[in-house]
Amino acid sequence: MKRSILIIMVILSACVGGVIGAIVAMRFLDVAPTPYQSIAERQNLVFTGYTGDSIYRVPKELNFLSTANHVTAAVVHIQTSYGPGDFSVNPLQNYFDTPARSSGSGVIISDDGYIVTNNHVIEDASGIEVVMNNNQRYYAKLIGKDPTTDLALLKIRGRDLPFLRYGDSDGINPGEWVLAVGNPFDLNSTVTAGIVSAKARNIRILRDRNNLQVESFIQTDAAVNPGNSGGALVNLKGELIGVNTAIATSSGSYQGYSFAIPVSLVKKVMDDLLEFGQVQRGLLGIQITDVDAAIAEELDLNVNQGVLVNSVNTSSAAEESGMQVGDVIIKIDGHNVNSVSELQEWVARHRPGADIKVVFLRYQKQHEIVAKLRNHAGNLSMEKKDVRYDLGGMEVADVAYAELNKLQLEGGVRVNTLASGKWKESGIKKGFIIAYIDRVPVDNVEDLNRILDFKKGGILIEGFYNDGQKGTYGVEW
Repeated sequence: MKRSILIIMVILSACVGGVIGAIVAMRFLDVAPTPYQSIAERQNLVFTGYTGDSIYRVPKELNFLSTANHVTAAVVHIQTSYGPGDFSVNPLQNYFDTPARSSGSGVIISDDGYIVTNNHVIEDASGIEVVMNNNQRYYAKLIGKDPTTDLALLKIRGRDLPFLRYGDSDGINPGEWVLAVGNPFDLNSTVTAGIVSAKARNIRILRDRNNLQVESFIQTDAAVNPGNSGGALVNLKGELIGVNTAIATSSGSYQGYSFAIPVSLVKKVMDDLLEFGQVQRGLLGIQITDVDAAIAEELDLNVNQGVLVNSVNTSSAAEESGMQVGDVIIKIDGHNVNSVSELQEWVARHRPGADIKVVFLRYQKQHEIVAKLRNHAGNLSMEKKDVRYDLGGMEVADVAYAELNKLQLEGGVRVNTLASGKWKESGIKKGFIIAYIDRVPVDNVEDLNRILDFKKGGILIEGFYNDGQKGTYGVEW
C-alpha cells in the first residue's frame, strides 16, 4: 500500500516538473513564439493574473449604475447666448456679429418640461437653449428667477420627458453617498460620486441689495467643476436632493468640496416662480448673528449655539409677536437652529401670511411665540404681476383653441389693434398670431408678458395669419 502511494507521488511530481519545465523553456529559452492575429483571442488563452469584473464584488449600497442611468437622462446641458446674435435669430442685428456664449446644467423636474437651474447660469442671457442627453435641442423660456437663492425656472415644450422626483434633503445626513450629475467643461452627462460632508453651510457667495440672500448649502466631496452649476445632486434612489451651485476653490476648478441648494428650498422657490413668476418670501424682520462661545460668554448665555437677535424691524412679524433684541432663537417649527443659515432656510420655506413657531431664550428662560410672516414691503399677501394686454402700441388677446388647432399651433397670441410705433413699423398687421419669440413658443398673453419681461434689445417674432400665411418680424424691445 505504501509502495503504491509512493509510486503515485513520483508520477505527480514528474508531471508537475514537466509543466514547470515547459513554462521555463517557453519563457526563458530562445523558442520562437507562435504567431497570432487576434489580441482578444490571445487574452482569452492566457489566464495568468486574471480577475473577474469588480462590479460583482461591489456592495449593493455602492452600486451606482442604475441610479446614474436614471439620472443622466433628466439632466440637461444649458447653453446661453448674450448680446448680439446672428441674423437667423435676430434680423435687427448684424449677420456677422458673434454672440458671447456660456453654458451650465439643469434638471428636468416635470414630464411636460419644467427645468430648474441656477440663476447665475442664465442671468442676463438673450437666448437659452436646452440640449437633452440624447442631443435633442429645445429653445427655453425663462419662467422666473430668484437671485436671493440663485435659482431659476425654465420651460421647454415637451411631453413625457424624463424627470427627477424630489427627494428629502432634510433626511440626508453627513456620511451618506450622493451623486453629482452635470456638464463640467461642456462634457455632457458627467457623473461623480461622493458623500455629504456637512449641511447648512454658508459660504457667503450670494449678494442681495436688501440682504435677503439665503445660503444653507449641502456640502459634498463629489467632484463639481465649472459647467456643473444647475445640475443634480441625488441620493442613491435617484431622487433630487439638491441643485449643484458652487465650489470651494482658489484655482477656479474643483479642490475638494462642492455645495448644493437643498431641495427643500428648491421646491418652494419653484412653486413660487410657477404660480407668481417671482419668489414669495416670508420674513421675520430681524437682524441676526450666530451665537458662538465668545458671544455666549459676553452676554452670559447658557448656550453656545443659536441665533442672536441684534435688532427688530418696526411693524415686522417679530415685533408684533413680541420678540426683542437679545433674544436667542433656538428652534423654528420644532427644528433646532444652530446658525443663521439654518434659520434662514427654515423661514425661507414659507410665504407671507404663514404662521411659524419660534422658540427662543430670554434671560435664561425659554419662550415660544407664533409669528405671522410678512414680505419685504411689510404685507401679508402674495404679489403677482398684472397681465398686460396693451404692450405699448399693440393690444393683444388670447386665441381660442379651435383657431389654434386649425393652424396646428399649441399656443399663440392675437394682435387685436395697432397704433403708431415700433410694433406697426416692424410690419406686423392686425390679426397676426404671435407663436414664437426668439424661437421660444408663446402659449398665451400671460406667457408673452413673462417672455418679454426678460428680453432686451432686438427680438424675433414669428407666427401666422388666419389664412395660414407665415410672418417673421423684428422689433427693438
